[in-house]
Amino acid sequence: MNRLPVYTQALDLARKGLDTILPPRCPITGDNVDYQGTLSAIAWRSLNFISAPYCRRCGMPFSFDRQEDAQGQEESGELCMSCIEKAPLYNSARAAFIYDDMSRKMILSFKHGDKTHLVQNFSPWLQSAGREFLPKADVLVSVPLHRSRLRARRYNQAAILAKGLEKITGINSFPDVLTRTRATPSQGYLSTDERRKNVRKAFALKEKYNAKIKGKTIVLIDDVYTTGATINECTKALKSGGAGAVHVLTLARVVKDDF
Repeated sequence: MNRLPVYTQALDLARKGLDTILPPRCPITGDNVDYQGTLSAIAWRSLNFISAPYCRRCGMPFSFDRQEDAQGQEESGELCMSCIEKAPLYNSARAAFIYDDMSRKMILSFKHGDKTHLVQNFSPWLQSAGREFLPKADVLVSVPLHRSRLRARRYNQAAILAKGLEKITGINSFPDVLTRTRATPSQGYLSTDERRKNVRKAFALKEKYNAKIKGKTIVLIDDVYTTGATINECTKALKSGGAGAVHVLTLARVVKDDF
């Protein structure tokens, strides 16, 4: 009869003991769940996962009316008005779900509440969202934090997402390809134009990575896509350093009310 290794049994017992003292809870609803990092049924149903049709460039989901018009067309076959008027610097962007009140609680608990174990949930969601370009990717790059913010937060949530995705895809992730050249104020309450000015020339490529990204297909990882200002500046730095293509993959994205 096969027996589990002693250390595996010990880890299992320790996990069960910890779960008895501190029962695992859903990061959105607070309900008890079976394992750390899992969601309650209510929370799962509350997440608005993004599916076609959406803009083939930026990944913005079309409104109900646009979805009606898009029936019968190829998946992600249209461009949104924003991408028609001014194409983003990156090649394409995708997100797993819409950033709303429910998903916000989960992301903030991951980003600021030390619930980094949630990457176990996030990794397969990211893999599914990026299925169009991940098979062609050479390198995963995370959006960096300024060193002062990294000291305060103690971890970069984007780097954790990239490392989690590396584990299930086998694509190499490098957390320090890009660096923030200056500390920028929080983007939280800034307008689109203010966000662009805030992060302009705020990112640079580390020289030691020039050869590793030259001509390569890069997937840029972050937690939330809001206006694309940060993503575009990071893309600019990567492409200036010789990257062949840059695709963007985020957990969530803000959807404009008037889209």
